[in-house]
Amino acid sequence: MKGFLLAVQFLTIIPVRLRGTITERQVSGSGVFFPLVGAFQGIIAALGAFFLVQVFPLEVVSGLVILLLIATNGGFHLDGLADTFDAVAVKSTGDGDRDREKRLAVMKDSATGAIGVVAIVMAILLKYLLISSVFRKGDSESTAYLLFLMPVFSRWTMIPVMAHGRPARDEGLGRMFIDGTGPKILLLSSLLVAAVYSLATVLFGLSPVLSALAFFIISVLLLYGFSLLWTVFCNRRFGGLTGDTTGAVAEISDLIFLTIALLSF
Repeated sequence: MKGFLLAVQFLTIIPVRLRGTITERQVSGSGVFFPLVGAFQGIIAALGAFFLVQVFPLEVVSGLVILLLIATNGGFHLDGLADTFDAVAVKSTGDGDRDREKRLAVMKDSATGAIGVVAIVMAILLKYLLISSVFRKGDSESTAYLLFLMPVFSRWTMIPVMAHGRPARDEGLGRMFIDGTGPKILLLSSLLVAAVYSLATVLFGLSPVLSALAFFIISVLLLYGFSLLWTVFCNRRFGGLTGDTTGAVAEISDLIFLTIALLSF
């Protein structure tokens, strides 16, 4: 139970009070429950879309759903996305070690640069366009189904990144997660995603079994492949992963999942 509450504390703005000492192992172990926290955020998005579409045009609903998702975690992942792309934009001097240190310093800076702002704007714009397209292409039930699943998959994608990556810094919350996330946590979180997906498919009753299975496999494989590529990129660019680069994964994975959904349904 403490692991789930820790995951809620890390990924949302919900105030959670935990008693007793919190160990690094408990912190990293809470990653198992990231998909479940994503399911909670997905419920908010799906219910919001279902009721808002009764009142507002689809374009307005798409914007309000994004606002709901941002509000549930206080823009935490968008902040990580902005910091990451500000760091990516640092020009190389030819000195690899010096460049990595400079990029990490930029990433740690509380100020957001021009490239970071562009990254946020583009992420929100693309998400808006994709959600609007999903609304227009499918009915309200299928759209609610996909909006529910989106944060489930994107929060899960953070786990393989942490499982395969190495920390760029020797301190910080990101290091605890990256050092402590191994095959066991990856397997358990993956099983949890499969369970949530199966339950959602049965409850919504939208797809034949074979179609649902194909969508699940395609989504998992593409998102897992993205996580591996992102890990390699961060290792080369920053010398490893940070909390910001891991948070950026969630935002980018939302876009990948919506793209897959748009092409599949």
